Amino acid sequence: MRKVWLVIVLMVLTEMQAVASDSVEVEKPKKELSWLRRTIRGFSYIDTNYVEPQHYNWSVMVQGTYNYDYYRLSSTGSNRQTVTFAPAPTIKFGPYFGWRWIFAGYTFDVNHVDVSKLKQEFDFSIYAAQLGADIYYRRTGSDYKIRDVNLGNGMEKERFEDLPFDGLNVGITGFNIYYIFNHQRFSYPAAFAQSTMQKISCGSWMAGFGYMRNSLDFDYEKMQQVLQTRISQPVKLDSGLMFNSVKYYNINASVGYAYNWVFAPRFLFCSSLSLALAYKKSRGMTADEDKTGFDFNNFNIDGIGRFALVFNNNRWYAGASAIVRALNYRKSRFAANNIFGSLNFYVGYNFGLRSGYKKKKT
Repeated sequence: MRKVWLVIVLMVLTEMQAVASDSVEVEKPKKELSWLRRTIRGFSYIDTNYVEPQHYNWSVMVQGTYNYDYYRLSSTGSNRQTVTFAPAPTIKFGPYFGWRWIFAGYTFDVNHVDVSKLKQEFDFSIYAAQLGADIYYRRTGSDYKIRDVNLGNGMEKERFEDLPFDGLNVGITGFNIYYIFNHQRFSYPAAFAQSTMQKISCGSWMAGFGYMRNSLDFDYEKMQQVLQTRISQPVKLDSGLMFNSVKYYNINASVGYAYNWVFAPRFLFCSSLSLALAYKKSRGMTADEDKTGFDFNNFNIDGIGRFALVFNNNRWYAGASAIVRALNYRKSRFAANNIFGSLNFYVGYNFGLRSGYKKKKT
C-alpha cells in the first residue's frame, strides 16, 4: 500500500509541473491521458497568454548564497532589558544541475566556518503552479556575537558591541504548504525556479498552513560574566532573561499576496508577503522556579517575505532572490524575535529542447 501511495504522489508532483511546462501545441489529446492526469492537468491549467512554459528539459546553474540570522531576547517587565545576537554571515557557492523542476547541487562555505561550532542549515522549497512548500532545518551553532544591548542603569551599550558569546543555541525545524489561487496567470516558478516565464504582470492571493518546532538554550550566567568583562559596575540581568531553555511548538495558518511585475521584456520583479497566525505551546526552565518549569500557550503573528529579480530568455537566466522569515514569541515575562533568511545570486543555462518546441532566437 505504501508503494501505491508513493507512485500516486510522484505522479501528482510530476503532472503538476508538467502542465506548467507544456504549451497548447504539445499537449496530447485528453482522451489519451489517464483519468488522474486529466484531473491534475485540469486543476493545474495555466494561461499561456500570461505564462510561457519551459522549452527545455535540462539546466545547469551556478549559485552563491548569503545566509543571515538575527535574534533578540527581551524581558517584558518594568525593568525592560534587551540583548541582540547575530553570528557572522555565511557565504556559500556551488554548482547545480536540474531536470525540469528537480534541482540538485552542492555548495561550500567560502568563510571556512569551524565545523566544531555545529552550525547546520537546510532550506528546501518547491514552487509548482498552484502549490508551494518550504522545509527548513537550522541549528545555529555557538558563534553568536552581541550586536546590541540595553540593560538600563545608564550602561553604555557601545561597550558590548561585537562581543563574542557562545552561550546561545537555537534550533528551528518546520514546514509550510500554501495554495496559489490565481495560478493560471500568476507564476511563482517564474520568479523562484526559472521553470516558466511571466509574460504579463499579474498577482495572486495565497493561503496555507504550517508547523514549526523551536528550541532555545541560553546560558544567562555566562552572559552576565561576558558582559562583566567590559564594565566595572555589577551586571544583573532581569529575571525575565534568567532562563536556561525554552521549547515551543506552533501550528499556523497563513494568508498573503504576491505580485510579478514584468517591467521590461524578459525581466521580472516579484514581491511576496505572507502573515501567519500561530498558536504556540511552550515549556521552559527559569532560574527562579523549581524543576517543573513553566508551561503556557498563546497566539503570535509570524511573517515570511520573498523577493526576486530575474532575467530569463528561456535559454539563459540570471538573477537574485531573497527569502526572509520573522518568528515572534511574547509572554508576560520575556519575548523572543528571530529573523533569518538567505540571499541568492545565480546564473544558469537551459538545454535539451523538449519535444514539440522549435528553436527560437533569443
